[in-house]
Amino acid sequence: MAAQFYPKFYTMIPAGLMVGIGGGPLWCAKCTYLTVVADAYASLTDIAADVLVTRFFGVFFMFYQMAQVWGNLISSAVLSYGIEAIPTNSSVLNSTVVAEACGANFCGATSDASDSPKLERPPDERIYLISGIYLCCMIVASLIVAFGVDSLTRYDRGRSGSATGQSGCKLLAVTLNLLKEKNQILILPMIMFIGAEQAFLFADYNASFVSCAWGISNIGYVMICFGVTNAIAALGTGSIMKLTGRRVLMTVAFLLHLAILIFLLRWKPTPEQSSIFFLMSGLWGLCDAMWLVQVNALSGLLFPGKEEAAFSNFRLWESTGSVITYAYSPYLCTQTKLYCLIGIMCLGIVGYGVIEYTQKIERSDPESKPDFELVANGETNDTTKL
Repeated sequence: MAAQFYPKFYTMIPAGLMVGIGGGPLWCAKCTYLTVVADAYASLTDIAADVLVTRFFGVFFMFYQMAQVWGNLISSAVLSYGIEAIPTNSSVLNSTVVAEACGANFCGATSDASDSPKLERPPDERIYLISGIYLCCMIVASLIVAFGVDSLTRYDRGRSGSATGQSGCKLLAVTLNLLKEKNQILILPMIMFIGAEQAFLFADYNASFVSCAWGISNIGYVMICFGVTNAIAALGTGSIMKLTGRRVLMTVAFLLHLAILIFLLRWKPTPEQSSIFFLMSGLWGLCDAMWLVQVNALSGLLFPGKEEAAFSNFRLWESTGSVITYAYSPYLCTQTKLYCLIGIMCLGIVGYGVIEYTQKIERSDPESKPDFELVANGETNDTTKL
């Protein structure tokens, strides 16, 4: 965030590397922490471990996505303060031009600048103000984690992988070895889709639809809608999963997200359709919450005792999906990107379906019942699994 005060190639590239180097371990630590604590809590209650893990992730992502609300409220207030609406003498003509140039027809770096008059850079002083506010928030957050979070060793109950203080080299070896697992390979496309769909929303949806058709100053308000629905859905998906099961939620997420992507392929956005910008953002937040909570929880449950390795792989391939999406973003039109998302999502749901099918078969045979099902149902006497 400090690098935003002097955004040059030789400051932003190292800053991006630092975000990746720090963010990856932080996310792995967070996922491991939630899984281990939920497992410890399950041993004190009669609630199944898989339900608690999903609920804990739901609570976390509710707070995490609320950052979308407050962060975008800050940015929108700063960017839009004192800016008057641009008068339009020929609104019909402008709407026609915007509808043809924006949306699925938007081609990023290859588009003519005159086709997207609303893509205007905000004043530097406003960017500096936003960066300063976010930098202060980051400092406060770091202090809260440093002094307010218990050590993970407090919840060490004889676990054989996570929270045991293994060296980084050993954990790295476990992480790489986990790529040999069939379930890990099958779930990779869905993990990559999560990274890709988030990158598309934050970069391409905001640029191709919101900024191009409605204006940059409105991005924050649209993302607030995304954050609110994402937070509510993340909190509610844990309770709903207890009633419906994971397969129903994953199927709903797939069908809803597929409908959104198909609609974006056909939609020609104009400034007068402000409600649709919010509707698409809100529905996307609903899907993203279900993907994040369910796939994160499933990653931890599939590999008991190897949570750190599982979440390391999750973060690696989620980031890979984001990197690939950001990499091809300047060179492809939005229509092509939407087709790519549909393809990755379909591949991911097939891999997930195979996992559920194999687990169902193994579940019918007590001798081959997977560890996470045994733990969830309280049927194991192996204390290392608890």
